[in-house]
Amino acid sequence: MAVTAKAFQLWRQEIAPTDSVSDLCRSAGIKRSTLAQQLVRGKVSVSTLLAVARGYGLDPVCALAQFEGYTDLLRGMRAPTSAELLSQVSHRDILKLLVARGEGTGNGLSDLVPFPHRNSVRAWIEAIDPGDLRQQLSERSGIARQNLSAQLSAGRLSPGLAVEASRIAGVSLTSGLVVTGLLTCAEGGWPVTGRADALNALSDTDLVLLARDRLDALGKQLRKADADENRDRAIWENLG
Repeated sequence: MAVTAKAFQLWRQEIAPTDSVSDLCRSAGIKRSTLAQQLVRGKVSVSTLLAVARGYGLDPVCALAQFEGYTDLLRGMRAPTSAELLSQVSHRDILKLLVARGEGTGNGLSDLVPFPHRNSVRAWIEAIDPGDLRQQLSERSGIARQNLSAQLSAGRLSPGLAVEASRIAGVSLTSGLVVTGLLTCAEGGWPVTGRADALNALSDTDLVLLARDRLDALGKQLRKADADENRDRAIWENLG
């Protein structure tokens, strides 16, 4: 959910009353045309807002919490759960630790693959799902289930939906913003070593089960990609 241009203009006059739009964009490291287009449309993206906040040395979470739809963001910020942390661990790291333990050299991993990864959003949703998360999210937001599924399949989730999903699941309201890459771990209250600590704390059995689940999910995605590619090839062949 973007913020209204009017609210953004009032906010930016408070933080930089003497700066022009050009000054604002230089400080934020964004193109002037990008902000201008958003202002004309009446909606300023959350990513733009956060860039401006960082450019002026403001806490991004505190800045976003000043806007409608996000006013509970700061007080709803807490540490991520172990399930959330593990959802952001790549299957490559899981397999690497599994092999290391099998060879007797598994003292723990510290340098994990950066995230968000390919399946960050979907994995996070599944990790926090109380059982009917998609249904509740669809009902509360008014977005059709198929549109929500399309976002998850594409590895995307709008800021508004990410925060609403956190509200429904009862987890930190900043978690979804971290998972989608809008906030850094430090900004969103995620421990820098949290993912590695959660992974290394797993027993051998739990690690094997986690690897099984991740490989199963990866296999389904690859099969779907192959099917889509074969379908597209057949269409082009039929077209001559």
